[in-house]
Amino acid sequence: MSREPRFYNCSNCPAHCCSYDHIEARPDDVERLAKHHGLTAGAASKRFTKLVDGGSLRVLRHQKDDVFGSACQFLNLETRQCGIYDARPAICREHPGSVRCGFYDFLCSERELQDDPEYVPSFTRG
Repeated sequence: MSREPRFYNCSNCPAHCCSYDHIEARPDDVERLAKHHGLTAGAASKRFTKLVDGGSLRVLRHQKDDVFGSACQFLNLETRQCGIYDARPAICREHPGSVRCGFYDFLCSERELQDDPEYVPSFTRG
C-alpha cells in the first residue's frame, strides 16, 4: 500500500465539503449569488441562505442528498460538482486552505483498501 503524499482532485470526490452543515455566506457571497442569478441581494439572501447560531451566521441552504443525507443546494447531485462554481462563496474558494484535503486522503485510502476506485464510505448523520 502506497503512503506517498497525494494532492487532491475534487473531480474524484463525492463532494464531502458540500455536506458541511454550515457553509458560510458572507455579504459579498450573497451579492455574487444575486448577480449570478439576476436577483437582488435581498431576494438571493432569502432564497439561498438562512441564519443559524441564533442569527449570528448566514449559511447556504441544503437539499436532500443520497450520499451524505444533505448537501449544499447548489451541488449537482448527478455530477457531484458545484452548480455555481464561478459564483461559489469565498469559503468554498478557500477550501481546504492547503494543498491537502483530509477527506480526499481518507477517500483514497478507503478506495485502495476496498480495491474499488469508485468506493464511497457510508455516512450516517446522528
